[in-house]
Amino acid sequence: MKREVQLEKTHRAILDEAQRLFLTKGYQDTSTRDIAKAVGITQPALYHHFADKEVIFIEVITSVGETIRERLTAVNEMGQDLTPEDHLIKMSQVLTDVHPRDVFTIIHSSFAYLKPENMQKLGMVFGRDYLAPIAAFFSTPKVKLRAGITPEEAGEFYMTSLSPLFSKFHRLGGKKLTDEEHVHLLIDLILHGLIE
Repeated sequence: MKREVQLEKTHRAILDEAQRLFLTKGYQDTSTRDIAKAVGITQPALYHHFADKEVIFIEVITSVGETIRERLTAVNEMGQDLTPEDHLIKMSQVLTDVHPRDVFTIIHSSFAYLKPENMQKLGMVFGRDYLAPIAAFFSTPKVKLRAGITPEEAGEFYMTSLSPLFSKFHRLGGKKLTDEEHVHLLIDLILHGLIE
């Protein structure tokens, strides 16, 4: 195998394993040693491809964000005939399909360890790829937001409210609910609150 092809194959393997580890364990609990071991290379070989863990994390989250944006945009484009509840259920399924853990926590908990410029990059990815398509949904005529609530605020609230979907220890509604029923219950609570 030509050296360039092998380098590209290793580069891709590093990103694939880093994505799996970062999305499962988070930034702090994933080391470059973990990534190198998962790929079957040494740490020095990993550093031949990437300067440090932050660079890998930024590239992984940017790539995952692009996938999320494409899929959320597709839901928005096909969702004109969906009720607001069904639309948000489909958006939630996109997020839970891609993220094994709460994306908001994964991204924001990394901020304590990142350089300011990388925090800014992640903030831009989160805003563009996650919040913008969700805010676009909340700005559609079929969604009647309360007076004074912006689509952006609604999107932020929705994103921060999703963490129960990722809990395996204490599930909202109990263990008797299927994953789909769990999503339905959470979306109902997000849209309609607790008190009639």
